[in-house]
Amino acid sequence: MQHNIGGFVSEEQRARLIVCTTCRAGRPLAEGETPPGALLHADLQRRIVEDADSRLELAEVKCLACCDRGCSCAITMPGKWTYLLGHLSPGSAGDLLEYATAYLASASGAVLPSRRPPALRGAVIGRLPAAEMQA
Repeated sequence: MQHNIGGFVSEEQRARLIVCTTCRAGRPLAEGETPPGALLHADLQRRIVEDADSRLELAEVKCLACCDRGCSCAITMPGKWTYLLGHLSPGSAGDLLEYATAYLASASGAVLPSRRPPALRGAVIGRLPAAEMQA
C-alpha cells in the first residue's frame, strides 16, 4: 500500500520511504503479535498523514532481506542515492522523518553521520546509485 501525501509536490520532488512490514526484528513472534516493522510503518503513516505538506511517499514491502538487523527501510528519490537502513525499532519513526528531511535537502541524497539523528548514525546498511548515476 502506498500513501501519497502533499498533493502539490511533483513526483520528482518526493522521496519514497519503503518499510519492511514483515520485519520481526531478528526474533520469532508470539502468536498474534504484530511484526515490529508493521508497527513502525503504522507510526510513520500516522505522522505523515498529519503533515499535509510532506514530501514523502510511504510504501511497504514484504521483505528487504535484513532479517537479522532489526526493522529496516529504504529511502529513494529520482537522481539520488538509495539508502538501506536497519537496526531500527517500532519507535524509530521520528528519527526516520528527521533523516528523511536531511535526505530531501541533500543534492545527492547523502546524509553524513553528523547530520543524522544520533540513533541512526550507524543505521546505514548500504546504498545504491540512482539509475542516472550509473555509467
